[in-house]
Amino acid sequence: MNASPENQRTLLDIADLDRRIAQAERARTKPSQAGRITELVAIRQEQLRELTTLTGTRDDVRTELKRLESDVAVVEARRNRDAERLAASTSSKDAQALEHELASLARRQSDLEDAELDVMGRLEEAEAAVAAQQALLETTTAEGSALTAQAKADVAAATDLGAQLARDRAAVAEGVSPELLAEYSRRATNSAGAALLTRGTCEGCRILLPSTDLNDIRRAADDFVVSCPECGCILVRTEESGLA
Repeated sequence: MNASPENQRTLLDIADLDRRIAQAERARTKPSQAGRITELVAIRQEQLRELTTLTGTRDDVRTELKRLESDVAVVEARRNRDAERLAASTSSKDAQALEHELASLARRQSDLEDAELDVMGRLEEAEAAVAAQQALLETTTAEGSALTAQAKADVAAATDLGAQLARDRAAVAEGVSPELLAEYSRRATNSAGAALLTRGTCEGCRILLPSTDLNDIRRAADDFVVSCPECGCILVRTEESGLA
């Protein structure tokens, strides 16, 4: 294939735009925050499960404390009633029975209050555990929200950039013959498409070409489209190609 040296050099601009378009597309479809966001989703789910467990434990302790408080109230009410009955009693037998029951109720109330103090301590620990887990969850959520917002902004920016680059490419491609552009596109599926030949090295695959290949390229006419024997991209020749 033959094409003017100017057309061939223009392919370098198109190749650069294609590279930047591909970068923009990767940024659009795979924002840099995606990996961490996925990690945070898993972490948050685990933290939610742990919070549910801790909340259930706390609620069970609260229920236990309410039951003990109710039992203490019942015992206190009964002690007050028996104390009133004892004060009004005129029977020594009844008075002795009431005193015995009051002593029993006092021991019962003491046991309940000891258990109540123990449960209150457990409730304090359970509430602290829930608060700590909620703080962890809030930290994870905040980080995830911030990263998600940044990812959305980056995706929007990459989308706009990709659209602009596509317009630029279309404008540049208008100056290239359809046949050369088609050949470039075909090669670009497996290589850089087009690259400079610099001091005997293909800038597409970074391989220094053998002298025999360089000799063949050296003998080729300026408008002949030459290829890299290694990666297959179109080699664009300049004064720095090392062919003189």
